[in-house]
Amino acid sequence: MIRKLILAAIFGLCVFPATGKTLVFCSEGNPEALNPQIVSTTTGMNAARPMFNNLVEFPAGSTNIVPALAESWTISPDGLEYVFRLRRGVRFHSNSLFRPTRELNSEDVLFSLKRQWKSDHPYHHVSGARYNYFQDLGMPDLLSSVDAPDPYTVRIRLSRPDAVFLADLAMPFNVIHSAEYADVLLKAGIPEKLDENPIGTGPFSFVDFTREVSIRYRAFPAYWGPSQAVDTLVFSITPNPAVRLTKLRSGECHVMAFPNPSDVSKIASDPDLQLLQQEGLNVGYLALNALKKPFDDPRVRRAINMAIDKQAIVQAVYQGAGVPAKNPIPPTLWSYNAEIVDYPYDVDAAQMLLAEAGHADGFETDLWFMPVSRPYNPNAKRVAEMIQADLSKVGIRLHLQTLEWSQYVATLQAGEPSMALFGWTGDNGDPDNFLDTLLGCTAARPGGNNIAKWCDPEYDRLVKKAKETTARAERERLYRQAQEIFHREAPWVPIAHSVVFMAARKEVRNFRIDPLGRHIFDQVDFAP
Repeated sequence: MIRKLILAAIFGLCVFPATGKTLVFCSEGNPEALNPQIVSTTTGMNAARPMFNNLVEFPAGSTNIVPALAESWTISPDGLEYVFRLRRGVRFHSNSLFRPTRELNSEDVLFSLKRQWKSDHPYHHVSGARYNYFQDLGMPDLLSSVDAPDPYTVRIRLSRPDAVFLADLAMPFNVIHSAEYADVLLKAGIPEKLDENPIGTGPFSFVDFTREVSIRYRAFPAYWGPSQAVDTLVFSITPNPAVRLTKLRSGECHVMAFPNPSDVSKIASDPDLQLLQQEGLNVGYLALNALKKPFDDPRVRRAINMAIDKQAIVQAVYQGAGVPAKNPIPPTLWSYNAEIVDYPYDVDAAQMLLAEAGHADGFETDLWFMPVSRPYNPNAKRVAEMIQADLSKVGIRLHLQTLEWSQYVATLQAGEPSMALFGWTGDNGDPDNFLDTLLGCTAARPGGNNIAKWCDPEYDRLVKKAKETTARAERERLYRQAQEIFHREAPWVPIAHSVVFMAARKEVRNFRIDPLGRHIFDQVDFAP
């Protein structure tokens, strides 16, 4: 028994009775929280995904919008009013604190939106929530009113047309919580349990979460959709990709996230495994904090772009599974501006530009790198070391720093680092999800996803205007112009767009790699 406990600690699995069929996923890191309203990383969103549903959703492997908790909807001719008819017969999960007395209705939708929207809502400040994604997309100003004409109808009025509003409703931060559960917890004086012990309508209900070890879920028998093929789902938290692969090969997990590029050929040739791959809707980048000197000077930012050998980084780190980036959106996404010419790798030109900016002798600063592997950056420490070596040639002396993943993200969002490696996988298949969410002025606030804290009024005007028109050609024109400003002002060094790899045991059925970076286990099965 002692040996089993030691092995469980080493391999990151909980010790629990093996009842029924258990599917184990080797995930890459700890979620910041289990409520997707208050997270902004793919890791956090994926940890919450089994438990929740939205009004509308993207089916696995697709960026098309389909009905979910709303079975239908209408949009007014002026694009300002959305009316949703809710699906009947949808049940919420239960736990030791709560047994639902009713099915989902419009109260739950109003609660879920207004908690994020209204600062006087009784749950708005619970758990120290900041609703970063809701804020970054400008939802507080976009929403004009949310009401319920009847228990199965929700009406949302907008202050202006928004071409991506439906897609935003399908994103994780707009999941639907139980208003009844929230009321029970508030009366008991423990409202934070809403975020720690989630209750949703999804295919799996929450069991427990042990940081650095695992998250456990149980198939929900009253799920409104198809029943599950497995009884239990486990996220085995395993930050090291080599350890994830070892566990996959030994059968300790059935699916693993993001193998090392150097291991891809081994996985492909292993008769016990299956390799899944897809060109990623992503970008890995180096953010330059425009609020900190000397990065407030575009000449310094352009010089850094020219001093970094991106091609060498892509060859050494991505090993054939990535291409150098020049724009903030991937080339597979519509409105990508292919006419932009990337900054050349030119050390002499970089030194001249630094001298022109008053830094002929260079300067000293910090560079933060991610502690986890991501598709857009499979080895951030190695990338940071290569950037450190490149910039030393122009006199820029870097001190490398990192933190545990959730702390790292919070530190970057707060705007503390001068230079930081980060990246993004698109959440809804729209350019807005990159160009506004990551670089708009709203997202440059403390806590926002604009890590460079760069705010250019003309750029911001273009991306905001693009959201207000439904004409695809006009949106493309505006986004292409915005990319030209991004290139000129250089708040990032765009590094790479990558191929996304996942691996699974041969016996796993129905697991699909997803263009939006989601790990979806609804209907996933494996042979005995």
